[in-house]
Amino acid sequence: MRLLHLFVLASMSGQIMFLSPVIASDIPVRVNNKTEPTLCAEKDNVTIELASPRLRSFRIDARHPNYIGGLSVDRSSADWHNCTGFPADPEYAFTPRRVTLYETASWQIVGYTFAKFWRVNSPPITVGTQVFRDIHLIQVWTRVDDRAEEILVLYPGDGYWRARPLPPKHLAWSAYGSSFLVGPVEVQGRPIVDISALRIDPENLTFHMNFMRGGTGWLRLSYLDRDIISLDASLEKAVPGEGVFAALRSMYVSDINNDAARIAWREPGAEVWREGGMLDVKQVNAAEVWIGRTVHSRHNTSAPDTIFGDFRDDGSVRGSGPAKPTAN
Repeated sequence: MRLLHLFVLASMSGQIMFLSPVIASDIPVRVNNKTEPTLCAEKDNVTIELASPRLRSFRIDARHPNYIGGLSVDRSSADWHNCTGFPADPEYAFTPRRVTLYETASWQIVGYTFAKFWRVNSPPITVGTQVFRDIHLIQVWTRVDDRAEEILVLYPGDGYWRARPLPPKHLAWSAYGSSFLVGPVEVQGRPIVDISALRIDPENLTFHMNFMRGGTGWLRLSYLDRDIISLDASLEKAVPGEGVFAALRSMYVSDINNDAARIAWREPGAEVWREGGMLDVKQVNAAEVWIGRTVHSRHNTSAPDTIFGDFRDDGSVRGSGPAKPTAN
């Protein structure tokens, strides 16, 4: 048992709310690294699975890389060198249909419909009393310092999420990087989570998911500032079979061309972390896992690291209310 987090949340009005410390129970999860080498920086060749026959809740953090304070030039343009099999598709020149799913002075949730999506599945999305269909992308925006900031996206058709903290004050913007999956992970051409229906509770910033393979789960935005975004995930029941309850998808060509280059983990009960390169670490048991970078990358240089932890065998709710962004 060890103390993981003591969060201080600042509301938009400046009110301070202290949450109780979260104690990790050190449930071990199996980390399977199925990364394959590639020379194409636009190919998601990184697949890291998290599996457990017991797990029902955990936390996902996306945190700015350690070098963010010294970053003055960001790179986020696509790099198609050494890439084959990515033909230009004129259908993607189509202007997506945009619909506002929810909006207040501080938060906005937006849906987009593309000309086509790689999977036919398009689960119905319920927000309040409204049901939306054929939504391929969901964006969550918040307003801080009189600016709108996009901090979370979901592709409902395949269950891919991306998250990023608020940009640091010395950068006008920061990039997305690795994607993650929450729920029973399976492979249909590539790893996916098959969502049959999605319900969004915008007041609590919570996404409730029904899964095609059975069971339900939710993901809640629990903390946000200029360093980190924290998301709490819970499953109605443990994932059967291989027990793969989450996965990270990313790209790695080299230590200076990647969205994630290294893996660090703390074994259950251990008081030290171990670390290795993306192509070197194959399978470990972990109580916490960090996947990120220690040196500047030429690809999405400001993209955040990802940390999985607080693994539990119950569906307990963390904290006491939704995140309130702070510009501090």
